Amino acid sequence: MGLIEVASSIKSMEIRGAGLIARSAAEALKQQALDYKGDDLGELRRRLDDGRRQLIASRPTAISLWNAVQATMRGSSSAESADELRSLVATNADSFVERSSKAVGMIGRIGSKRLRSGMTVLTHCNSKAALGVIKTAHADGKDIKVYATESRPWRQGLLTVKDLAAAGVPKRDRIEHGAGVPTTLIIDSAVRWIMKEIDVVLVGADTICSNGALINKIGTSQVALAADEARVPFIVCAETYKFSPKTVHGEMVEIEERDASEIIDPRLLPPKVMVKNPVFDATPAEYIDSIVTEIGLISPYAAYEVIVKELGQESIFEANEE
Repeated sequence: MGLIEVASSIKSMEIRGAGLIARSAAEALKQQALDYKGDDLGELRRRLDDGRRQLIASRPTAISLWNAVQATMRGSSSAESADELRSLVATNADSFVERSSKAVGMIGRIGSKRLRSGMTVLTHCNSKAALGVIKTAHADGKDIKVYATESRPWRQGLLTVKDLAAAGVPKRDRIEHGAGVPTTLIIDSAVRWIMKEIDVVLVGADTICSNGALINKIGTSQVALAADEARVPFIVCAETYKFSPKTVHGEMVEIEERDASEIIDPRLLPPKVMVKNPVFDATPAEYIDSIVTEIGLISPYAAYEVIVKELGQESIFEANEE
């Protein structure tokens, strides 16, 4: 799949999930670099810069995508030949993909230590990192039950329940009743009603801001509010490449809005009735108990330190330049 196709698939949500989006973007830039067989350094830079812009424009709110692109292009300005630039981009992309692929497993091992047998977990949307924690605890023999939100309008919760139902079960046996992690699907508006039965909430992240605020699937902030009211711990599972250097300089995270047709056919509505379809919302740091990352369990208020240590001052500078 070429870079244009990857960008289109990210925009249409055929490629979804922050981790997969990030790795797909890195691989697309690598392939674009390798596809250029010429020796004109300026031309290769132009092609990569165009590709970089197309990818970022496909999901402007996905900081994982921006960080993946920045990591893949890091040091490219110092390349003195097309061959050197090709090699650098390919090496950077491979390094990012390898590290990001391992991050979910590490988060699973760290986060599972916060779960005990007999616990009931609530999760929202379809986060590979959050599910990794649950599946690791399940693999360790812990008796865990899960409630999963449907997650309108794309209903990613259906992916979640299928994933959990298949956890630790041989492929040939996955249709057996009761296999995998015991999971119950609920509608999004039932979160406050079910919270009395929940011991801990686990969610993923689209973006972690420098002040510790979480940008995630629409409805996450309501889950956090219900958890806070019920004194239920609210834990975020996020790879470090989801932390945003852009927010260090005060940039607000753009909340993407998608087409109304994802919710309803606009032709069915009375005249002048509008539809709002925001993809994400913001959860303040005070509602977050902790963030599980591949480098350990941190306070949301340590987000700035993670950005500086893991993404580097260069990323903060580059974010401010855009």
